Parts: sequence; C-alpha cells; structure tokens
Amino acid sequence: MILPGSTIGVLGGGQLGRMFAMAARRLGYRVHTLAPDHDTPTGQIADVEINASYDDMDAVRAFAQAVDVVTFEFENVSAAAVAEAERHAIVRPNGRSLAIAQHRLREKSFLADHGLPLAPFAPVRTDADLPAAMAAVGCPSVLKTATSGYDGKGQIKIEEPDDLSTAWTSLGRREAVLEAFLDLDREISVIGARGVDGEWSFFGPIENAHARHILDVSVLPAHVPAETAALAVDVTHRVMDALEFIGVLCVEFFVTRDGRLVVNELAPRPHNSGHLTFDACRTSQFEQQLRAVCGLPLGSPDLLQPAAAMANLLGDMWDAGEPNWAAALAMRDVKLHLYGKSSPRPGRKMGHLTVLAGSPDEAKRRVLQARRALL
Repeated sequence: MILPGSTIGVLGGGQLGRMFAMAARRLGYRVHTLAPDHDTPTGQIADVEINASYDDMDAVRAFAQAVDVVTFEFENVSAAAVAEAERHAIVRPNGRSLAIAQHRLREKSFLADHGLPLAPFAPVRTDADLPAAMAAVGCPSVLKTATSGYDGKGQIKIEEPDDLSTAWTSLGRREAVLEAFLDLDREISVIGARGVDGEWSFFGPIENAHARHILDVSVLPAHVPAETAALAVDVTHRVMDALEFIGVLCVEFFVTRDGRLVVNELAPRPHNSGHLTFDACRTSQFEQQLRAVCGLPLGSPDLLQPAAAMANLLGDMWDAGEPNWAAALAMRDVKLHLYGKSSPRPGRKMGHLTVLAGSPDEAKRRVLQARRALL
C-alpha cells in the first residue's frame, strides 16, 4: 500500500487532476503535477507544479523519481514517456491500457478481440484502404482520426461514398478509422474502479447529452432498461479485467433506437460525466482513483440521494461578462465548481454545476434552471 503522507504524481494539469488533487490532499497525500502549461487547474491545488512537455524525458524522469506512484488525468502521453516513468516509479494504470485507449484502431481491435459490442468499423491508412473500408462499413458513416480526437475533433460524417476521399484528405491523410453511423437513442457511460487485488466498483450508468460534440448535461441514473444497464456494467468490468487495469476507467456507450448497446470509446482516467460524483456519492470517482492506485480498499459509490445531475459551464457563458454566480447559488441545492482557468474561450470547460434530487428528471430540471440563472 502507498499510505497517506506519500506523494502522488499526476501527468496532466486540467480539471480532472484538480479534483483528484483535492481528494488526495483531503486524505493526507502530497501531489506533484507535470504539464506543459503554468498555473494549471491541477497546479493550483498541487504541492509541486512542474512545467514541461510530456516528451521531455529528463523532466519525466525527475518527476517520477520524486513521487511514490504516477497516475494520469490526461492519457495522450507518449509510450516513451510512460516507459521512462515506469523505470523510476509505480505507474497506474499501466502503459498497455494507455496505448490501447489513446489509439482508436488499437482500441476497437482490442474490444473486437474480446467479443464486446461495437459498431462496424474498418481501418484507413492509405488511399488503397478507402474502397475496402467503404465496402465494409457503408453510408452513413463517420471517419475519425486514430489519435488526438476528443469533443468531436478529428471526425467527419460521410453521407455519400464519394465523400470519403475528400474527408480523409481534410483530416491530413492521417491514420483513421471508418465507423458506421448509428441511429442513436441516447449515450451513457459507466465509470469503473479496479484495485490492485482486482476489487471492483462502478458508478452508473450515467446518461449524457452533448451540444456541439461537447458534454453538456449528465444525469445519474440513466433512463435505460435494467438489462441494458446490467450489460453496460458487465462490459466495463470485462474491459478492466482484460486490461489488468488499476485505477478509474470510463466506458462510453451508444444506445441505439432498436435497443442495442455499443461501445463508443474508452477513457483510462476519471471522466467529465463523473464530475457529479464529487457531490453525489459517498466516494467520488477521484477518491476512488486515489484509493485504487494506492492499493487501498475502494470506497462506497452509493448515491447520497436518489438522483443527481451535472451541467457543464463553457467559456461561451462569459460572452456578456461575468456570470451571475449569486443567482445560481441562491438555489440552495446547487453546488458550483470552477476550475481556476483565467481565460474563458468558446467551448472551453470552465466549471460545472451539480444538483441532487429525488428523481433524475427533477435533478436535470434544477441544474438547467441554475445554469440559466447564471445569465
């Protein structure tokens, strides 16, 4: 066990690391963070903030040597950097999990090899792959870059077969995956936590609604049939066992209009849809990550009330000036979280609101009411 008083290293400086650092500090741990930027959300809470590129091997080496365990709030770290960190400290989750989750083709191949539900897909690496990919997947479909895609970036919908070549060129002719476009009913996520000894726990399923490809509102529990919820939990458990994963991992799912459950992607870290657990659950996803990577027993994920909802606050809300924080906080059931980012930009995640309530519909209604009050 890595006991309280030890030092946790976090690769990444965003809001996920910030809330993780809050959980770690509360349990008596010290926190070091490494990220390319200065005065990051994580760095504002951490004991030590190191400003360096994730590919600066000297910096990664010194960072790992100064901590007892390394974990992640940002998974797009090179394999070389992870390997360097593993030479000097315990790294959880393992490098294999990161390598699979940060590359769509590796991720989908891993899921397919384990018999997990996926949309039809095909690789695109060269011009010669385009006809075969279209024949295998058809239209409508979505062309996605194999790496560095999030919040809808690096994705183009294909309506007609002739659009594929143009789309691939517009994505820079980078390695990509063509995936069938599904008729969706809703999107859900399950956040699992797995300990050193294989102990397992989960949050969800959580129902997620997006706006402009960015998560907008999350509600727990999701409105899905019991059998769909049970399958989503089982798939998440199977993924984590197959990866021998230690830490917190989110599996994002599509639920189609005909009732099928399909894995969308994996996130090997706490997830935006789980922010509501900070207020809503006996143990948040961030404390659960800490417990898992330190070899401690996992905490209870139980909801404190029957339902909870979260609404993201994007930089667009500052267009007319500072939001009216007092108006939202006048609603006494509303919790406000701001991430310490100094410059709001359109689409930038600046904070979130959380509400607990007696039902999912009531929680969603209240959190949206609170967000409107900010304007």
